[in-house]
Amino acid sequence: MPANAAAAPRAQPSPAPHEPRLAGVAAQIADPSRARMLAYLLDGEMASASELAAAASVTAATASGHLARLLDAGFIACEPRGRHRYYRLADGEVAQALAALALVAERGSHERAWSSPARRRLRHARCCYGHLAGRLGVGLLRALLMQRWLAPEGDALRVTEAGRVGLAALGFDADAATRGVASRVAYRCLDWSERRDHLAGRLGAALLGHFTQRGWLRRHPGERALEVTPAGREPLAPLLGALLDG
Repeated sequence: MPANAAAAPRAQPSPAPHEPRLAGVAAQIADPSRARMLAYLLDGEMASASELAAAASVTAATASGHLARLLDAGFIACEPRGRHRYYRLADGEVAQALAALALVAERGSHERAWSSPARRRLRHARCCYGHLAGRLGVGLLRALLMQRWLAPEGDALRVTEAGRVGLAALGFDADAATRGVASRVAYRCLDWSERRDHLAGRLGAALLGHFTQRGWLRRHPGERALEVTPAGREPLAPLLGALLDG
């Protein structure tokens, strides 16, 4: 453009009622107590109001108010069990959104943020909304793809015939575990600590359940972190190999 040419006037922005409504969602997460409650529920398990109050370091009355707001916003769901009420994340989309925010929050400080012993355990292996995450979770997905036990199918993953046979050798019935799921039996989920994908969906949750029920993985007391047991080293070696040594 010539130096003396006048720039065309820029159109003034207009209200955008059809754009994503981010402010209301952000307001729910911006409160530290509610953020701690949501983080506590990221393992996919249910928790009582008293457990969530302790996780957020607030009184029972304050926790009740926070939980009501999260319920109204659709972040969590409540399930009555007898005289008690238990809370969980509403669905996998909420879990993925929280994990994505955690990735953004730790940009520029990622390695430093994961340097403490407790965080290193969490980074090695943890439960993320019912599926295996961390280095072991990323390694599991990589192995399943490399051995062609899983194959891409659109934005999802499907179990191949080789996968059914291979998983059956581990005592896992892939068809039974995913029966009744119409779509997205398995899919990729960006891992909070590794910034690469781990396995999510019904298949991922069923595999983690199988590994823990067999006693191959167990939780660190009071943590989301998981560890491989001596009994799990041999059966998991074909899939996780050198990662089992941390």
